[in-house]
Amino acid sequence: MSQILDFALHIDKHLETFAHDHGALIYGLLFAIVFCETGLVVMPFLPGDSLLFAVGALSAQGLIRIEIIIPLLMCAAIIGDNLNYWIGRKAGGWIVNQRWFKRDYLAKTEAFFVKHGGKAIILARFVPIVRTFAPFTAGFGRMDYRRFLVYSLGGGLVWVLSFSIAGYFLGSIPIIKNNLKLVFVLIIVVSMLPIVFEVLKHRAEAKRAQAKKDGEA
Repeated sequence: MSQILDFALHIDKHLETFAHDHGALIYGLLFAIVFCETGLVVMPFLPGDSLLFAVGALSAQGLIRIEIIIPLLMCAAIIGDNLNYWIGRKAGGWIVNQRWFKRDYLAKTEAFFVKHGGKAIILARFVPIVRTFAPFTAGFGRMDYRRFLVYSLGGGLVWVLSFSIAGYFLGSIPIIKNNLKLVFVLIIVVSMLPIVFEVLKHRAEAKRAQAKKDGEA
């Protein structure tokens, strides 16, 4: 876990080193990370938002070609999303009964769907963990595939474009370029806020329900 945290907080340095050492293989690595983070429910811990921002920043430095990486990562996000949907649809019943499966993650994602409806597929792109479990939940709940596909395409395009373009233009500003670690921390914290708010809201509602029940007793 410490290695994952180190990679997330210094992702720009790790990607820069990889690009220098392995050249064009950086595109394959980035495709694999985005694909796995969006396509496999066992990998919600992989970096997403901060990775895209770092990709944009490195593109501004000329280490990665932005005209290649943006469409490539859009494909990775959309293909991963759709794989996750069909895994949930075809094998969701078996997976959720396995000991290693994080049922609390599924519960949080289901609550996210209840609150936001179909557009949760798009909004989930910007929320770690939920981003990984949303397409699985959509498939498990047998959401109409054509409807899911529309949201998946839109979400993938907006997510990749927004963070990578932001990294491209903001990552070259000296104060941001020299403090990318803090930027990554800020991105992670802000992106986690919706989950924190939902958990606090759920606990408050549970306490009110319990208090009402005790008062009626």
